[in-house]
Amino acid sequence: MNIIISGAGRGIGYEIVKLLSKDQDHHILAISRNKNNLKNLQEECFQSAACGTVSILPFDLAGDYREHDLTDGVKEYFDKIDILINNAGLLINKPFREMDESDFDAVFNINVKAVFRLIRNLLPLFLRGSHIVNIGSMGGYQGSAKFPGLSLYSASKGALAILSECLAEELREDQVKVNCLALGAAQTEMLAAAFPGYKAPLSAAEMAGFITDFALNGHRYFNGKILPVALSTP
Repeated sequence: MNIIISGAGRGIGYEIVKLLSKDQDHHILAISRNKNNLKNLQEECFQSAACGTVSILPFDLAGDYREHDLTDGVKEYFDKIDILINNAGLLINKPFREMDESDFDAVFNINVKAVFRLIRNLLPLFLRGSHIVNIGSMGGYQGSAKFPGLSLYSASKGALAILSECLAEELREDQVKVNCLALGAAQTEMLAAAFPGYKAPLSAAEMAGFITDFALNGHRYFNGKILPVALSTP
């Protein structure tokens, strides 16, 4: 299987790549702006006795976006895609009264616009039966508990959830499935930034295990769904 995952330089994304790489039939393309972390990830995967192919693509989704560079970079490795996991995300923890337009642009550019661009630019490469998994948050899940300081992050994840529902309909004839996982608390650097001192009930590796299995099998049961994955919020 040809699998792309963004936000692979740390946390849950890093752990997902490690898990996927345990299958020799998988060819994984890991995207992150942190080149050093990607190299460490690649080396860690290669040290496994049974390892799929792990390629890395350093790219800053928040920077000066070069669509052709990213698309051409992907095409160097893949001429078709089975799974795309949009895991890259940005959280700014700041009271709403103190936020400005630069905060809005930064959060929505990564959490929504980068997903839009990546899916749109790679559409010709998706096979029938492909699965797009967008990593959302319980903060963007309607009716869930909300927390001060996370208004833009939660709003962006809400937008991602609706985008996922819409894409599932638009891509139905192409038989490309799209789902969104609204994650609860897992022990990551992002969680620590949102809730300093809080101890999550799940590790990044444990959450990655669920996401990995869902990416491989979830489209057999779900399409256009926003699925809460949470023991706690936070």
